[in-house]
Amino acid sequence: MLDSFNRYQVTNKVLVNELGKLIEKEDRFEEDWSLSRKREIVNHFNYVMEHGGAVIIVTRETFVVGFAVIEPGEFGQTFRYRELSYIHVSSEVRGDGIGKELFKKTLVIAKLLGAEKLYIGAHPSIEAQRFYSRMGCVLAEEINEDIYLREPRDIQLEVTL
Repeated sequence: MLDSFNRYQVTNKVLVNELGKLIEKEDRFEEDWSLSRKREIVNHFNYVMEHGGAVIIVTRETFVVGFAVIEPGEFGQTFRYRELSYIHVSSEVRGDGIGKELFKKTLVIAKLLGAEKLYIGAHPSIEAQRFYSRMGCVLAEEINEDIYLREPRDIQLEVTL
């Protein structure tokens, strides 16, 4: 399903959360999912759907060009959060508005699932952070330690539904 999906990204600058303030820093790295990683994610899709979460897929012709995953289960002490664990657009179609429409659809579905907020451990790249900011995301009020510990460089964000 994701064999042709292109998750390639070069990052040159990131945002770092320093005491609640986002600071821009230089940090260069490349990411590109292997075929085995893509297949792990597809297996995760099955788990999510079997356990009460949601997977949203965007296709062009027969190819997946975008997807988002809303994890099963709620968490949070003050709010009912659902985690948006993945939202990705294939590199060759970034900038076409797919990410924006996909994000808007995740908000609708998360609300239908009973969530009050979506929680996102968001990639720290400047480009990703600009996207999330445009979508109305802010620094998370409650930090989910398990999500934070999976990738401590990620910026912990939320958006109210």
